[in-house]
Amino acid sequence: MTSESLHPVPAPARRTIMTAVGAAGLAVALTACGSDDEPSGSTANESASSGGGEATAGDSGGTGGTVLAKTTDIPEGGGKVFADQGVVVTQPTAGTYKAFSSKCTHQGCAVKDITDGVIICPCHDSRFSATDGSVTKGPATQALAAANITVDGDSITLA
Repeated sequence: MTSESLHPVPAPARRTIMTAVGAAGLAVALTACGSDDEPSGSTANESASSGGGEATAGDSGGTGGTVLAKTTDIPEGGGKVFADQGVVVTQPTAGTYKAFSSKCTHQGCAVKDITDGVIICPCHDSRFSATDGSVTKGPATQALAAANITVDGDSITLA
């Protein structure tokens, strides 16, 4: 005897439950995987390989933006993740600052560490170049999106 014969559930109720579970699962999967599309009005550059997202000490920042850090807060060859702003700022060489999305392109986890010129995602160990955001080790296959920053004096601002 099966559990269905002990407690029969009408077919429409099973279908309704399966549809609801399927829709909820799809929503969770899509949220976890993220999207490569930039929202309109985004400050990210079109491509990390375009060289965008770079600022050097002394660049004039223009007006507005969110002050992220002082230049002294970003170690040479390393960087810092700004989780609230969704960016990671690196200093691949002395006086050159880069910014990228902190969202891993594999499944949307936030990157956490920047060591020896490499940005590391803790979820599946994807690694990205701190110089241009390109993938240095998968499973990610796409570069981190570049973000626009400016350096004015010793202040780094997210544009």
